[in-house]
Formats: sequence, C-alpha cells, structure tokens
Amino acid sequence: MKLKSILKKLNVISQCKHYKLPLWQCPQFFFLIMGIVTIVMILAGYGIFTKMIADPLIVARIVVGLGLSLLIINFALTYGFRKAAEANQMKSEFIRIVSHQLRAPLSNCEWAVEFLISGRLGRIEEKQVKYLGILKENIYRMQELISKLLTASRIEAGTLPFEKVSFSLVDLIKDSILKFEPSAEASGIEISFKPRPNLPKVIGDPSQIKVVVENLLDNAIHYTVPLSGFQKEKEEIKIRLKLKKNYLYFEIEDRGVGIPKLDQKYIFQKFFRGREVLKYRTQGSGLGLYISKSIIEKSGGQIGFNSKPKKGSIFWFTLPIT
Repeated sequence: MKLKSILKKLNVISQCKHYKLPLWQCPQFFFLIMGIVTIVMILAGYGIFTKMIADPLIVARIVVGLGLSLLIINFALTYGFRKAAEANQMKSEFIRIVSHQLRAPLSNCEWAVEFLISGRLGRIEEKQVKYLGILKENIYRMQELISKLLTASRIEAGTLPFEKVSFSLVDLIKDSILKFEPSAEASGIEISFKPRPNLPKVIGDPSQIKVVVENLLDNAIHYTVPLSGFQKEKEEIKIRLKLKKNYLYFEIEDRGVGIPKLDQKYIFQKFFRGREVLKYRTQGSGLGLYISKSIIEKSGGQIGFNSKPKKGSIFWFTLPIT
C-alpha cells in the first residue's frame, strides 16, 4: 500500500490533475525540473572543482555541500509552490460551493418578490412596488455576480462546458441587442447594428459567445452613461461585423469614459477595475472581460481593444468561420 502511495505521488500527470493545473504550473513538475537542474549542477561543479583543486577529499566535500544546498532550496521552493497550488484549489472550491449554496435562496427571494408585485396576496401600493422593484434588481445583480464567479472558477479549473458548433453570429447579436435595448433607451443610448447580408456562420459555443457579446454590450452601456447624462442628443453604440479571411471580426464602439493608458495592460485581468470606472461608480465585478478573453481564446479567436480616455473605446474579437 505504501509503495502504491509513493508511486502515485511520483506520477507527475496525476498530481497535476489533482491540483487542476497545467503541467508547467504543477508543483511536482517543478520539483522534477529542479531535480534535473540539481544533478546537472552537481556534475558540472564536480568537473570544475577537480580541475581547480588537487585534493579529491576537499572536492568531494564541496560537491556534497553544493548538492545539499541545492536540495534544500529545491525543497523549500517546491513546498511553497505546492502550498500556493493548494490554496488556489481551496479558493476555487470555496467559490464553487458558496455560489451553489447562494443560488437557491436567491431564486426563492426572486420568486417571492415577483409574487408580491403580481398583487395575488393583495393590493400593492405604488411606493411599495417601487421598493420591491429595487429589491428585484439587486437580486438580479447578485445572481449575475454568482454566475460570473462560477464561470471564472470553472475556467481556472478547466471544467467550463464548451462545444463547437456552427451558428449565426448575426442572429446572436440581434438577440443580445433586444435584451439590452430597454436599459440603453433609459440611459439615452441608441444601439446601431447594420450587418452585411449573407455573412457566413462561425464555429464556437453559442451560449458562451453570447456571454461575451452581452458582457461587451453591458460595459459599453454602463461606461457611456456618465457622459451621456450631460448631453441632449442621444449617445450611440455602434456594433460592426465583417469578414476577415477565415474569421468574422466583431467590434463594438462607444463614446464613454475610456481607459487610461496605465490601466490598459491590466484590463483582461481577473477582478481588475480601472480608475475611471471607479470614479464614475459604475456597477461591475471585474470578471466580465477576463471571462470573455478566456471564451474567445478557447473558441480559436482573438480579443483586443483600442481606447482613449474621455473619448471612448472599441472592443473587438474574432471567431473562425465554417
């Protein structure tokens, strides 16, 4: 039984699967590489010191000392690496469990609020409806945050469900625009989308790509609001779709707060929110762009942006066509 346990620990691939990490981030793989480096350093040290020192006993002591020092360093680094991997695994598991546990009570709260608003339990005053509407909106925000935390956790663990099928990106964008039109109109924003006819279908997971489109559209609306409030004319968000070789190129342009140059290199990092965004106090978790980048790259495409502070941003991505 002990031999089986030792062999299991020596199996680098199974240990990496246990931590749900790629090979180059796995503590056992790091230990293996450091072990090879240690052996090479000892052999190289022996070759160098035998030429420099005549006494073989002194050479042996130096080489043994060097080997022990490298082994201690190797052990300390690997131990720290393993603890970091375990902490990361525990964090992901904690997020997953808490998110699942929160979903049920939030769904019950949403159902109860909708039941009260419907008036089936008696007449609801206008002021009460207003506050129940605020409660419903906050429940929705909590559900969105939980959904994003779960998605981010699955991306890290490599367990995000993903299928590659052929679908119409044009139809998917139109559906997303219909969903966001009420909030855009309430903010004085017009969404413009005039696709070319007969654009080819793309390859990917439509449910995941819809998450990307909705994240980008939601950001464009939210980060345009602070500027649009001071102007009489409607702001406009432009969505464009065109063919580029074997890819469909999507871009969304807004005239919002923009992204400062110092923040641009961090924009796709998890939980990052730019200073301009925080100044205008817009809602957000800092997960939308991180999730979007992961999905697009898993689909075989690329994602990027161009932005100027106070002038707006253009976010784009590509998807392979059939």
